[in-house]
Amino acid sequence: MTQVHGTPPPTTTPGDRTGLGRLIGAGLILVSLVLLALGAYLGPYTYSSSTQGKLTVETCTVDYKYRSSTSSSSRKKTKTKWCYGTFTSTDGSTKDINAELKSDALHQRGDVIEALKTGDTSYQQDHGWAGAITVGCVWWFGALFPLTIGYFGTATGFSSSQAPSQRLLRACVTLVAVGGIGLIVSLLVAFIA
Repeated sequence: MTQVHGTPPPTTTPGDRTGLGRLIGAGLILVSLVLLALGAYLGPYTYSSSTQGKLTVETCTVDYKYRSSTSSSSRKKTKTKWCYGTFTSTDGSTKDINAELKSDALHQRGDVIEALKTGDTSYQQDHGWAGAITVGCVWWFGALFPLTIGYFGTATGFSSSQAPSQRLLRACVTLVAVGGIGLIVSLLVAFIA
């Protein structure tokens, strides 16, 4: 009787795992491209294609919503401030007497809020070009994370058999650091603006 000693051959070869890692990396690069496009659309494009104007406040309300948490018996309360009134575009071509927008603060009757008409019935507060670019930057810096990981994955296949060069690893770490710092700064600017 013959006995065979040793380990059985692996069911997947390292090349299969490397190919899968490269495919995942390519998918992450596509995700980052979608995030870049969303940043351009939600930031500068939406601002430039919106109608600028002013909303004269009739009334403001606070909408409270309660969410139950399954892990605790406490209920979490969120509140959203809404202002209703008349929107008039800067050029005077558009007037809507039933406009509503989500507001940062409760305003008194007669207060005027800088606003943007972004759709047929949708409005938002106007934070200017700085606010639009900040929104874009939040998405763009956030896109650096999947872009960097995706690039690293397509270059190495996430395989330990292919050691990445020191320059590639340094470049990826630098891009992740730039993305993190840029994201934090953009979020702070968006919070302040």
